[in-house]
Amino acid sequence: MALPLEGLSAIVTGAGRGLGRAEAWELARLGAAVVVNDYGRPGRDGSGEVSTGPAEEVAASIRAAGGQAVSHIGDVSDHEQARELIALAVARFGKLDILVNNAGILRDRMVFSMSEDEWDSVVRVHLKGHFNTIRFASAHWRARAKSGDGAPVYGRVVNTSSEAFLAGSAGQPNYAAAKGGIVGLTTSTALALAKYGVTANVICPRARTRMTEDVFAGLPGAPEGDGGGLDPLAPEHVAPLVGYLASPAAAQVNGQLFVVHGGMVAIVERPRVQAKFDTKQDVFTYDELDGLLTPYYVDRPEGETFAAAEVLGLRHGQGTAGGSA
Repeated sequence: MALPLEGLSAIVTGAGRGLGRAEAWELARLGAAVVVNDYGRPGRDGSGEVSTGPAEEVAASIRAAGGQAVSHIGDVSDHEQARELIALAVARFGKLDILVNNAGILRDRMVFSMSEDEWDSVVRVHLKGHFNTIRFASAHWRARAKSGDGAPVYGRVVNTSSEAFLAGSAGQPNYAAAKGGIVGLTTSTALALAKYGVTANVICPRARTRMTEDVFAGLPGAPEGDGGGLDPLAPEHVAPLVGYLASPAAAQVNGQLFVVHGGMVAIVERPRVQAKFDTKQDVFTYDELDGLLTPYYVDRPEGETFAAAEVLGLRHGQGTAGGSA
């Protein structure tokens, strides 16, 4: 019986450690040939010397298990290096079918203390890094579609956002903004590439990795005892969703946002209009807006914003307002 991703090739960025490594392994397990990308710097803030070690170790372990994998040491926030990454996949495996964008760094600070470099570096790696790889992958898919008989090609994009965007993480204005931008990039990409046979979706994972070790330091890990068990925040809880979204089975899933962790997948609904007000004149005046909006917000819960902090309470086995499947 053929594996779901047999004959397909994939790129996973930031795959030398943590979540990206688990995703690369999952795609390989499902039959894909994988390009394991990582810049190899040890600091979660992107600091340290570039190293071939992390990416090559993951690629070598996949090959040792009988899979196909090659490593790529490169910075996806660099336009030319991102182009070379896509070109490597095409050169080694004949084509690119799956792009998983995972690479990222953290430089947390309150907005009133953040430096320009802390802002720029995080937005550059996360948001520009996603754009760079999508830019060249989408050009590859479009060229393939146009060079054939006009039939759609196979293409899957899985991007990585964060609950920090959904909930509005106060100490991560750069990270939350970049992750919000990734959602907008994903929906735009989904609409632009659908006619070529390409889907684009975005996940908000929760996992205990090098980047989040202090964030989840107080939360329980793997169960103790002979039975053991998987840490509820293990990256391996996230990887299967990435494998599914990369597969032919997910052909009808496009432009969607998922929260995933600890044996749970939540589909996040698109924003809805909460209220609408029309002017009784040609143009709103200050007094008219004061008369409409001030009473509306008087009775709203204190601290309520557009941020959806309730997503932080999602857990395996617990329903939502709309029920659980």
